[in-house]
Amino acid sequence: MLEYEQRLWAEGYSAIAGVDEVGRGCLFGDVVAAAVILPPHLELEGVNDSKKLSEKRREELYEVIIQNAVAWSAARVDSETIDRINIKQASRLAMKLSVQSLGAAADYLLVDAEKVDMPQPQLAIIKGDATSQSIAAASIIAKVTRDRLCTNEWEQLYPAYGIAIHKGYATKLHRERLLEYGPSPLHRRSFLGKIFVEQQELF
Repeated sequence: MLEYEQRLWAEGYSAIAGVDEVGRGCLFGDVVAAAVILPPHLELEGVNDSKKLSEKRREELYEVIIQNAVAWSAARVDSETIDRINIKQASRLAMKLSVQSLGAAADYLLVDAEKVDMPQPQLAIIKGDATSQSIAAASIIAKVTRDRLCTNEWEQLYPAYGIAIHKGYATKLHRERLLEYGPSPLHRRSFLGKIFVEQQELF
């Protein structure tokens, strides 16, 4: 998990930020990105792609990461902006905001399969959250941040949709509730057309 980082440390970079986003495929809520700078040569046991970890393990590693990080941040872009500029651009904007929000300047960016509109040299890595510790750490911070929004904030605002259960993804439960109640103000309208078209075709 440190192959990319070791190469960059050897080249003289010391503040390498891993950058990742979560919630790209959701029908509801913000897309959340995180940036994490870990100390050079620090290896954190268990840090991996957030999708491969249990919720409990993610929560544990979240605390480990923020305790050990040189700097970390999370940033959000809301559903209205996602509808206006599209999800790819919104994801890139969230990543940019997360890097800009870091308490220490990054001198290199390792990004999960994207390019961030920032002046630092950077490398986009396909499946980076499974091959780079820095990106994996960012994926954990982003995932825990977004899951907490789902459970602690959005579930209370819109309890009818089961957001705490499916986290805004297009599960059967979510689609059923959408058809029953219609979209909330936090649903991504640009994502919903296909669901309602499919339902109309059933009848």
